[in-house]
Amino acid sequence: MDGYSAGRTLTVRLELLRQIRRRRTAVALAIVLLLPVVVVLAVKFGPEAGSGGLADGDFDVFGLMAEGPWNFALSGLLFTSAFLLVLLAAMFLGDTVASEASWSTLRYLLVAPVPRRRLLYVKLVVGLLLTLAVLLVLVLTSFLLGLIAFGGGGLASPLGGDLGAGESTTRLAVITGYIAVTLLVPAGVAFLASVSTDVPLGAVGAGVLVVVVAQILDIINALGPLRQLLPTHYADAWSDALGPVIVWGDMAVGLAYNVGVFAALVGIAILRFERKDILS
Repeated sequence: MDGYSAGRTLTVRLELLRQIRRRRTAVALAIVLLLPVVVVLAVKFGPEAGSGGLADGDFDVFGLMAEGPWNFALSGLLFTSAFLLVLLAAMFLGDTVASEASWSTLRYLLVAPVPRRRLLYVKLVVGLLLTLAVLLVLVLTSFLLGLIAFGGGGLASPLGGDLGAGESTTRLAVITGYIAVTLLVPAGVAFLASVSTDVPLGAVGAGVLVVVVAQILDIINALGPLRQLLPTHYADAWSDALGPVIVWGDMAVGLAYNVGVFAALVGIAILRFERKDILS
């Protein structure tokens, strides 16, 4: 008989399949699939189409969404990154441990025995994979719909100039990757809350609330340099990828900030969970 192996008690593949089968995952995927469809129909056939609205290519990101698939995908990213993607990231990470506690299955998972760190590692990885999946589904769906509806023109930058297909793909990939990293802070807050409560909605709400409050504080100029400590301060640094050349300064700071805060939040979550008395 084979000996006990912690790595065989709960696998990423098994947990991923469990989470994919959940209704909340299907709803999240349905939203990111249907949202671009609604937007493209509004742009093509809405009251503003052809009369100076979104489809006429005004000098801004959203006004340029009808210029081609890269612009449409970029616009879809930007109007979902402030709230919808934050909510989905918080849901996938905040619901992960708290839901097991609310179902009274967490104690039985640990008795299996699944080591506590192993449980958190698998839950964390699966939550991040699902967050990345909905982000990529949103981008790819928007790109394909934009290609069908608006043709294959390259990225028209709101800062001026058109980019070729290869450069357009690079810029969209950079912006997608950066936005993915900015989701780490609400994900980390939700994950920490998830190991601290038996209420999944409370954990999800904590991740969203932190971002909403940070967005409000970030527009208060009187806070001065203190705004640089807010998780949303560098959220718009993606715009530096739309110029003639990519400027990495603010994006590098934003990447370091989000990764660092996320690592700290996960570390606190691990320490808290290892000391927690599991009752459910």
